[in-house]
Amino acid sequence: MGKQPKLVHKMIFSMPAGTPPNKVLAAVKDFAREEFGAKHRYAVVLHTEEPHPHVHMVVKAMGYDGTRLNIRKATLREWRRQFARHLGEHGVAANATERAARGVTKPQKQDGIYRAERRGDSTHWRQRTAAVAREMTSDGEIKPEPGKTELLETRRRIVRGWNAIADDLAQQGQADLAQEVRRFITQLPPVRTEREWIRDRLLEQAKGSERAKFADRWKQDALASWQIFRSQQQQAEQARLRELEHAGKQSRKNSRTHRDDRTR
Repeated sequence: MGKQPKLVHKMIFSMPAGTPPNKVLAAVKDFAREEFGAKHRYAVVLHTEEPHPHVHMVVKAMGYDGTRLNIRKATLREWRRQFARHLGEHGVAANATERAARGVTKPQKQDGIYRAERRGDSTHWRQRTAAVAREMTSDGEIKPEPGKTELLETRRRIVRGWNAIADDLAQQGQADLAQEVRRFITQLPPVRTEREWIRDRLLEQAKGSERAKFADRWKQDALASWQIFRSQQQQAEQARLRELEHAGKQSRKNSRTHRDDRTR
């Protein structure tokens, strides 16, 4: 039995924290009305439970005229541009810079996988993580991936592009802005495949586990040292009390002896 065609397409439109949620929702509604209003049924809902406002959209794959909605990478790029345009019309400065140009390397997953990961209940990530963990050597190495070459070439093109922009800004006398661009280039995160990203997360978790074990040992040692110190204090205090008690008894004995001598 072949793969069943999609009944709906799910999309998320997200903006950084501090962006007015009502303007994000208005921009998404404008985009949806312009892109799907006469073609497909759709629904949108705004979420503000997280710092960054975001809108979920569900679009029926089959159009009113029986034509199916096919979404390609070029389609997504164009939609990003259109969403940025609508945001601008509502007074929100935005552009449609692609993830690679912004230095984003973390794997991007479907909304269902993302939500499951947030809940700590993602079967996809558990399977992927287990596969990488089995492959890792004791030094944390994994086999090189063919796709890494393409990612590195993309990064080289991005860096060349940003450097060209910085050169143009410098020639236009905008040295400070050119310097900001060059600083952005130096701060780009390393290029990582999904398996490398998982590997690094596993190594970081292992380090965290070791730090936690060290902290636990330190707490136990500190508690044991404090208990020994406190026991020594109590023993010394008891010894002083015994000395005081003995001195008191001796003093009372001497006083009785002195009174007896005077009586005689």
